[in-house]
Amino acid sequence: MHGIIIALPTRIHIEPFFLGLFLSLPSRAIDKPELMLAKVFQPSVKVTDYWVSEKLDGVRARWNGHQLISRGGILLIVPSWFVIDFPNTSLDGELWIARGKYQKTVSIIRKQKAHSGWQQVKFMVFDLPEHLGIFSDRVAAMRDLNIQIQSTYLGFISQYQLGSNKELMLQLNAITDQGGEGLMLHHKLGLYHRGRSNDLLKLKLFTDAEATALDYRAGKGKFTGKMGAIKVKSDTGKVFYIGSGFSHKERENPPAIGSSISFRHQGLTDSGIPKFAVFIRVRNEP
Repeated sequence: MHGIIIALPTRIHIEPFFLGLFLSLPSRAIDKPELMLAKVFQPSVKVTDYWVSEKLDGVRARWNGHQLISRGGILLIVPSWFVIDFPNTSLDGELWIARGKYQKTVSIIRKQKAHSGWQQVKFMVFDLPEHLGIFSDRVAAMRDLNIQIQSTYLGFISQYQLGSNKELMLQLNAITDQGGEGLMLHHKLGLYHRGRSNDLLKLKLFTDAEATALDYRAGKGKFTGKMGAIKVKSDTGKVFYIGSGFSHKERENPPAIGSSISFRHQGLTDSGIPKFAVFIRVRNEP
C-alpha cells in the first residue's frame, strides 16, 4: 500500500467552558476542480426533461485521470490498489460508503496514511466533466464505462427517467424512507459546465444549507456550562443563531469558530433568515 491521506487533527481552546475539535489540512492544496453545482428543484420544472438519480451523502471528488482531488482542491493520495483500475478519463462523483455513513467516510479519507478502511469506500460516478456531449450522451458513455471497467472501488450511480412530478415525489419519499438524502436531476440536453444552473437540480424533503460558525451563546438550565446556540453566517450573508439539533457531546465540544456547518430549515422569513434551523453536522471534509 502506498499513500498518505491529507489530514492532521488539531485541538484548540475556544471558550473556558468547552473545547472545540476540528481538523486542519497541511499545504497539499492544488487548484480547485471546476465543478458543476446544483440549484434547488422548483415545482414548475418539467420532470420529463431530466434524468433522475439518488443524491448520495458522500464526499465530492474529481478523478482527473491520474489523481483524486477533493471539492476544496486537496489532493487525496489514496492507496494504489483503490485506483489501479480507474480509467484515464475525468470522472465526477462521490466517495461513499452507504446511506447514513457520511461521517465514517470523512474519517477514512482524512486519515494520515493509507489503511484498510479504504476497502469500505467506493467512488460513485455521476458525470463525465470532459465529455463534450449532452447529458444523455454522457449517460450512455458512463454505461459503457461501467461495462468496460472492472473495479471493486468504482461504481456508476443509476440514472433513470420519470413521467411526472407525482412519480418524482413518490420516488423522493421512497428514497428518504430508506435513509437516502434526496434526488438529483440532470437536464437531458445539458452540457457539463462550471457553476450553478437549471441543468442540475437537487430535491430533498427539507432544505439544507451551509453556514460558517461565528460565535457561541452559553446554555441555560440543563445546558448550563455547555453551548446553548451557535451564531452563524449563511452563504447569503445572513447572521442568525442555531440552537437545535445538537447532541450533548456536540454541546460540550461544539463546532470550531470558522468551521463550516450544514443545517436544515423550512424556508425563509421575509428578511431572508432561515426558519426552524436545525444543525446537521460539521462539514469537515477536505
